Amino acid sequence: MSVMKRVSLIFRAKANKALDRMEDPRETLDYSYQQQVEMLTRVRRGVADVATSRKRVELQMNSLQKEVDRRDNQARDALSKGREDLARAALQNKASLQGQLNDLQGQYANLQEQEEKLTLASQRLQSRVDAFRTRKETIKATYTAAEAQTRINEAFSGISEEMGDIGLAIQRAEDKTAQMQARAGAIDELLASGALEDHVGGQQDSIQAELDKLGADHSIEAELAQMKGELAAGSTPQLEASSNGDSSGSEATQSAEQSAERPQAGDGS
Repeated sequence: MSVMKRVSLIFRAKANKALDRMEDPRETLDYSYQQQVEMLTRVRRGVADVATSRKRVELQMNSLQKEVDRRDNQARDALSKGREDLARAALQNKASLQGQLNDLQGQYANLQEQEEKLTLASQRLQSRVDAFRTRKETIKATYTAAEAQTRINEAFSGISEEMGDIGLAIQRAEDKTAQMQARAGAIDELLASGALEDHVGGQQDSIQAELDKLGADHSIEAELAQMKGELAAGSTPQLEASSNGDSSGSEATQSAEQSAERPQAGDGS
């Protein structure tokens, strides 16, 4: 294959692909229907022209027939009056007119046959055009519905992709927010411990920081002593109750011993 043939083939292929993308089936169907309607119009016009010619021939035939009849009457009248020469001339004219009439009758029959054929063709073409129109509208409606469904699906697909992108953006925003919060907390802890200097709030006094730390420790020790006192106050009533119980038991024991010794003394006396 030569270079020019390859270039021509590639050009035709690309042109065909471009035209295929540009082609709208609905417009093609409408154009085809328009062409068929125009053809039907031409056929009907042809039928009308043939019918007009047939009618014209028919009028000429009627006129010639009247002329033939008139010549026949003239020959008869001349012959009845003894004018054989006039009768012969009239018959000669009649024969000439009769020949013309026969030709017109042949043309009339031919035109009538053509008119019948064109009328039948027009009826068939009308049926085909009507069927094509119905089919065309059905195909157009189906194509329009399919096109709308395709656009809806593409829209939903685009929305889904957009929502996916939005979800990723939200996730990234949440990650950055958590990172910033962690960074802010770490900086606060470093500032509080004195590892970092607060250049905005002024230079921090190390002595004051130590005093603040001692104050915080003192507060903790005071709170701890308070808790110990509360615990000690709660355990003192229990100790007193147990001591009272022990003393009562001792007194009861001593009384029992004394009462046991008294009868022994009586026995000795």
